[in-house]
Amino acid sequence: MQTVTNWSLRIAHLYSNVMNIYGDRGNTIALQYRAQLHGIQCQISKIEKGEEFEPHNFDIVVIGGGQDREQEYIGTDLARHSQSLMHAVEDGQPMLAVCGGFQLFGKSYEKANGQKITGLGIFDIESIHPGENTKRCIGNVLLQTDFGEVVGFENHGGRSYLAKTQKPFGTVITGNGNNSEDNYEGAQTHNAIGTYLHGSLLPRNPKITDFMLETALHRKYNKDITLPTLKNLIEEAAHKNARARTLKNH
Repeated sequence: MQTVTNWSLRIAHLYSNVMNIYGDRGNTIALQYRAQLHGIQCQISKIEKGEEFEPHNFDIVVIGGGQDREQEYIGTDLARHSQSLMHAVEDGQPMLAVCGGFQLFGKSYEKANGQKITGLGIFDIESIHPGENTKRCIGNVLLQTDFGEVVGFENHGGRSYLAKTQKPFGTVITGNGNNSEDNYEGAQTHNAIGTYLHGSLLPRNPKITDFMLETALHRKYNKDITLPTLKNLIEEAAHKNARARTLKNH
């Protein structure tokens, strides 16, 4: 296995000026910060509505959350890139889609007024808003995932339902998850992760951050790469504090 030396990564942050609810921009900041700690040069490019975008020119793709009006605002523009994004996912490119971005990376999202926004279909999920009088899914969340326990914060009105063959991101220990019914949270297709968790997610869950960096390096340089272990004192303290607060309030 090889360690990182003089390597670089490019991150595409999609619609950063509108899809950034609850500080989701912190996910790209965390990726860049930990990349620098590992000695990796990391460039973030903000891709806004109407701009040209080719996923194969990047190594990681990130999209944050937004309310229904933001999803509708970017939905058609995002659809222009559906085929190229799907090919990138199938090729193993790591991606992170949060909340509204997660819904748009699914097959469709039906708003409270019945209007349906067609998604990319990267995740085999259907999302629906059950109505404005329905209680929102709000609060701290604790999950069990392939990365161990994951902490985060959810605040969503929509409910997402996985197809039988769709792998979830995690199972709910505490919180609502995708729909308050099936105990699943998020979805994962190859190295693309979709989740309702804000927080931001990555600063308090460094194992996911390093997974995305390591996977991107492996894909770009076609080498078996293992990132060195870092002293995650701040990250682990934040994770531990969030976990304790979540269980206390449960």
